[in-house]
Amino acid sequence: MATRVVTGKVRLSFPHLFEAKQINGEGDPKYSVMLLIPKADKETIADLRAAEAEAAENGKTTKFKGKEVNADSIIKDGDEDGSAEDYPERAGCLYMTVSSSQQYRPGVVDRAVQDITDQSEVYSGVYAKVSMTAFPYTYGSNKRGVSFGLNNVQVLGGGDSLGGGKRAREEFEAVPDGGDDLL
Repeated sequence: MATRVVTGKVRLSFPHLFEAKQINGEGDPKYSVMLLIPKADKETIADLRAAEAEAAENGKTTKFKGKEVNADSIIKDGDEDGSAEDYPERAGCLYMTVSSSQQYRPGVVDRAVQDITDQSEVYSGVYAKVSMTAFPYTYGSNKRGVSFGLNNVQVLGGGDSLGGGKRAREEFEAVPDGGDDLL
């Protein structure tokens, strides 16, 4: 088993992949993204659960000093927790937020594995594959759990913006030069 996972096709939500930001206005700035994982992608879900279990077992023998995980999984079900009512894109999906510290900016590449420099290509709703690593954590004196660190993202493209907004290229047409007819 391994704790590193590369997902199948997922949808990105709230991507902060080019500039580290505080999550919920708290703590150190991080690179982060929420993943919407279709429940039909059984392979990715099985890989995530296996990595989570492996990290929990690793933590039991190291960080947890023989104790079991006592925190809920960070992998949530949008249908079961009711969040799909407010966020309809979560219907039929599992979701989770993965992050990395500001010292470890994730690589962000396109379908041809070329670095993405145009940040507008990475938006809430775009499809992607994501590499992450499960790890055990402790919080306070008795909270033990497993989370996932963000490694890299391959943007596949497509997908309507979840915020309902449009890119400038989609909203405007080219205007020919040489006339004052717009004034």
